[in-house]
Amino acid sequence: MLTPLNFPKTPLKLSKKGDEIYVWDIFRKKKLLLTPEEWVRQHVLHFLINEKEVPATLIAAEYPIEVNKMVRRCDGVLFNREGKPIAIVECKAPKINLTEAVLHQIAQYNFRLRVNWLILTNGLQTIVAFVDQSSGAIQYFEEIPFYGEMIK
Repeated sequence: MLTPLNFPKTPLKLSKKGDEIYVWDIFRKKKLLLTPEEWVRQHVLHFLINEKEVPATLIAAEYPIEVNKMVRRCDGVLFNREGKPIAIVECKAPKINLTEAVLHQIAQYNFRLRVNWLILTNGLQTIVAFVDQSSGAIQYFEEIPFYGEMIK
């Protein structure tokens, strides 16, 4: 179940109850069932803190937004120091391919939040896009930028 990911090993607090594995989520401050998608979410969010210098206090996990009169949840939203969203992180289980339909989901979220950075990952593949909100132009990046670059 715990597929090795293309992120550095993360010291997660795991516990087992019967056949189920749980992880302590530092963002939501509770124990969660460790699904394949949660495995990816925990790794990418810790990677952002540990490697990309994003302050943990400026990350929201499972951030609720309204899209077409329905509540949806962004897997992660990064904020600048003024509390304005700057990036959406969307996570999929490792077995889910990052298709156009998956890209459409994060694009829908961005109609609501209007961020410049979109980070989409299944833990094996990661797509990073910069969206120029004034022109609509999209530029793809090989790597997730450091927090300092994202808030420029």
